[in-house]
Amino acid sequence: MKTKLDYYRIFYETARQSSFSAAAQNLYISQSAISQCIRQLEHDLSTQLFIRSKRGVSLTKEGLVLFQKIESAIQSIEQGETLLARLHHLESGSLLIAAGDTITSHYLLPYLEQFHETYTNIRIEMANSYSYQMLKLVKEGKAELAFVNLPVEDDELCIKPCFEIHDTFVCGPEYDMKESYTWDEIANEPLILLENNSSSRRYLNECFKKKNIELKPQIEFAAHDLLIRFASIHLGVSCVIQEFSKESINQGKIREMKLCPPLPSRSIGYAYLKDTPLSLAAQAFLKLIEQNK
Repeated sequence: MKTKLDYYRIFYETARQSSFSAAAQNLYISQSAISQCIRQLEHDLSTQLFIRSKRGVSLTKEGLVLFQKIESAIQSIEQGETLLARLHHLESGSLLIAAGDTITSHYLLPYLEQFHETYTNIRIEMANSYSYQMLKLVKEGKAELAFVNLPVEDDELCIKPCFEIHDTFVCGPEYDMKESYTWDEIANEPLILLENNSSSRRYLNECFKKKNIELKPQIEFAAHDLLIRFASIHLGVSCVIQEFSKESINQGKIREMKLCPPLPSRSIGYAYLKDTPLSLAAQAFLKLIEQNK
């Protein structure tokens, strides 16, 4: 047996007001409609719910049992509606992002700060790993957005570029640097590169592989900032992201080495599941990024 939810709302309000007329006034329907609904509900349940009197109505014992359950259900519904309203106005909820250290510190941090200042009640959660692992987190539902170095392809994900970057080779300020380098020449320098399981390293390997050149670094790191640090103290030649190294370049801590022709530009991008709608928090965060492209 199924009874319309509206009947239970009418029953709940009538019990709260102990009056058909007061319930009718609060629900903006006629008193006769209230009476008809209560009679129908009592018929459906085969139970008398109210004791009628000239002073109004009161609950029977059976009616009180039903009222207690309906009251809990109505309150849960109202709490759900309130929560949805807060989510809609970004007054609660969470933003789950997966991104590496370099992208987070050199690119996302200002956006995260701005988002937190604007939506103070949204909890920001971050996951950190290599690009392929972060894409896996998105597909497993453990992150909503992943920010990764492109190019990346995955049929399950929507992947969009958001920031163009340029890879450049750098050395220390006193390094014996030539005016320009061929790709073969730069490959023979004492190279300091990211580890092979990073997307930036794989991209670099592919670029040189197309010219039949194999890169054999002397030192490998997982952190971009260590590339800058080691190059600055003349321990070798690092390949860094130009946009993330501007401060060190402008301060003279490292110098760019001209590669002819230069490495092709690439992009940082964000990825999310194709068939899953983004939360309002994720939409708001991406809007911040799109506005500053």
